[in-house]
Amino acid sequence: MEGKSSTEVFSREKAEATVKALRQSFRAGKTKTYEWRASQLEGIVRLIKEKESDITKALRSDLAKPEMESYLHEISFAKSACLFALKNLKKWMKPEKVPAAITTFPSSAQIVSEPLGVVLVISAWNYPFLLSIDPVIGAIVAGNAVVLKPSDIAPATSELFAKILPEYVDSSCIKVVEGGVPETTALLEQKWDKIFYTGNGKVGRIVMAAAAKHLTPVSLELGGKSPVLVDSDVNLKVAVKRIAVGKWGCNNGQACIAPDYIITPKSFAPQLIEALKVTLERFYGKNPLESADLSRIVNLNHFKRLTDLLDEENVSDKIVCGGQTDEKQLKIAPTLLLDVPHDSVIMKDEIFGPLLPIVTVDKLEDSFEIINSMSKPLAAYVFTKNKKLEQEFISNVSAGGILVNDVALHLANLYLPFGGVGESGIGAYHGKFSFDAFSHKKAVLSRGFAGEAGARYPPYTPEKQWILKGLINGSIVALILALFKRF
Repeated sequence: MEGKSSTEVFSREKAEATVKALRQSFRAGKTKTYEWRASQLEGIVRLIKEKESDITKALRSDLAKPEMESYLHEISFAKSACLFALKNLKKWMKPEKVPAAITTFPSSAQIVSEPLGVVLVISAWNYPFLLSIDPVIGAIVAGNAVVLKPSDIAPATSELFAKILPEYVDSSCIKVVEGGVPETTALLEQKWDKIFYTGNGKVGRIVMAAAAKHLTPVSLELGGKSPVLVDSDVNLKVAVKRIAVGKWGCNNGQACIAPDYIITPKSFAPQLIEALKVTLERFYGKNPLESADLSRIVNLNHFKRLTDLLDEENVSDKIVCGGQTDEKQLKIAPTLLLDVPHDSVIMKDEIFGPLLPIVTVDKLEDSFEIINSMSKPLAAYVFTKNKKLEQEFISNVSAGGILVNDVALHLANLYLPFGGVGESGIGAYHGKFSFDAFSHKKAVLSRGFAGEAGARYPPYTPEKQWILKGLINGSIVALILALFKRF
């Protein structure tokens, strides 16, 4: 474990020494073999199985996260990612054969995936176990040495990683660095071969600026205002359950893909609101602040940020459900707001909490203009039975991912990339996309010494030029002449 103790500060020099040691291990070739990669994945699977109770307790300490959410959204996802990678690792590592061009005949061509080297993973606090280990799995699968920097806002999970991860993986190639801004700053001053950051756009810009000094590639998993378009033709009972669990059953709204606002026809809004109220009471009771199934707000700063959104002028009087708060417990009840002003902060910034504005429109086609007037979101959702509207939504809304008639479940499909677009992120991961995110695709062309064509060499003549033009344009006649005619 690398990190900060009562007597030791993780300085720039310490960060430099950590990276140097990892680079030595990487250059020795330790991380490149299939056996090493597989053994690390197997170690993480064992960790998840043997330390599930400890992980659950840490998540409960950091976020008051219900045990069911901890298992479904973090522990099981991480285990699935490991097992999926183990199943496919040999296939992913194989060079990909591609066609060779006529201009290089005879030859063979392939794309070889090679590890980038020494990479840094900076994770987030809202899913502190999954969002730490999932990118690390990708880095390992691709054959890299890696430093994990967990979030200091989730201290129990961060401490757990620092304590137990070295027991299950090769600590000469995989290290954990704990701490806050000073430690992160010291790490960002180093030269990395890739930086993978999960969090908000403000810090994402800092990460990107630091990476630019060394021309280091980055993956940024950010967020944004994820819209939910709800048509009046839906199965309302099913739709509201899916919206509710995707909003409040995902960390009480503290999730990058949680619904940020709903758009629905004005005439349908009363039915939708009533159905959501009934569902919320069924899920969390008459007093949701006492529900053990609702995560708390992560800390006082975020609690005040969210209550400030409710206290903004012309917003608090728009509450149609919820609004209760408990600063001592850092709890905010699921809250619905109807037609808040479009220029209010709650409609400008990502909410990242249990508040859900509902925007009404005269016709659903108007929703595209509202969505596209904002930054591109990490996810966008549409509930409809109308196939034409579904296709228009997919065609007209730019988002990291789109889900039809449900919320958040696209994460569970490891064959789909997960990532943002525009201000919601750069790059994607999950499954094979994690392997690709931490790999360099190296082009390899192989030729023998036969089939030498003199037309490519000086002195140039009109006849040689004719043959070369023919080759470039794919002429079989030119190829035959190039192979057999001497100059």
